[in-house]
Amino acid sequence: MQSFDRRELDAVIVRLHVGRTDGEVLAHERFGWYASPTWQHRAGEPLPLATLAEPCGVRVMAGQVLDEAGVSWTEAFVGGGVAAVSAAVTAGLGVSALAKRMLPLGALDVGEKLGLPELPRLPVLLHSRVGSGRAHDAMARLAAAFRGVANA
Repeated sequence: MQSFDRRELDAVIVRLHVGRTDGEVLAHERFGWYASPTWQHRAGEPLPLATLAEPCGVRVMAGQVLDEAGVSWTEAFVGGGVAAVSAAVTAGLGVSALAKRMLPLGALDVGEKLGLPELPRLPVLLHSRVGSGRAHDAMARLAAAFRGVANA
């Protein structure tokens, strides 16, 4: 969003940036609490989370939701990208709040089993300053394609 606001980019697709009301909603991203099928929570210990580093909005959202529900948690793994967090989940290092479209192979939603709070859906927005012509038509096709995949 910073690059878009500095006019370095003509268009971006982002999850809702807090405080922004502009942009075209393409989809609402669904999240869940995912872990390896072999992962087991140790009773009495804080929930170990595998997260992305700050300023990840999903990381912040997950922490807030757990805090509001009174669930004790700790960061067991902090990765520099979704692939690293997925690898940590697959390796059984902990639970991660992930978008359903980014699931590691074989990961299971353990939210209900662990009594974890439901995660909110977040809007995915297209921000564009492309006005008309071929570029506008391309943006419209891109938005339609994203909607088709995200809402499948």
